[in-house]
Amino acid sequence: MEKKAVDPSALGLFGLAMVTLVASSQKLGITEGQAYIIPWAVFLGAIAQLIAGLLDYKKGNVFGATAFCAYGLFWLGMSLSWLMNLGALGTALKDNVDPMQMGFAFIGYLVLTVFLTIGAAEANKVLLIDFLLIDVLFLGLAVSAFTTGHTHEVFHMMAAVSEIIIAAVSLYGAGANVLNNHFGKTFLPVGKPCGIFVKGGVGH
Repeated sequence: MEKKAVDPSALGLFGLAMVTLVASSQKLGITEGQAYIIPWAVFLGAIAQLIAGLLDYKKGNVFGATAFCAYGLFWLGMSLSWLMNLGALGTALKDNVDPMQMGFAFIGYLVLTVFLTIGAAEANKVLLIDFLLIDVLFLGLAVSAFTTGHTHEVFHMMAAVSEIIIAAVSLYGAGANVLNNHFGKTFLPVGKPCGIFVKGGVGH
């Protein structure tokens, strides 16, 4: 009997949920500092999503593989950037930090996320909502990286709010994926594909 390919989406979504939950607490001012965000960014944001992405590559799911691997590598990059900014890698790197370079990275990820959002529209509604929120997150991060004063604060808060909602939606998506696969039926609804670009949607 041929073994059914395991869907790694729940692991990837849970990894995304955990890192955005912890990171958003700092952006919202609920917690302070970045030191304790880094382990969650490395192990959940990065490694968990990379594992999910590599498993999706084995399944031939280019969409899932690209999304999970790209965001997993993003959190590795963010972790290293935080370490530099905190001076953990030496004062030479800390003194050479330019926040606008992060802004260009956020723009690149915003462009990728827009493409992925189009794909998510033909997967399910929960995934589409997640990607729309990630669009807002990267827009907020990009603008706040290039601005100061009131504009910076507004877009920083926009990023913070979208990030904590991403955590909630991703937790639901992960739970739905686990239970729907476990029970072999729709235990928690995720919504049908939009049918805008592909009739009937695309399975992921």
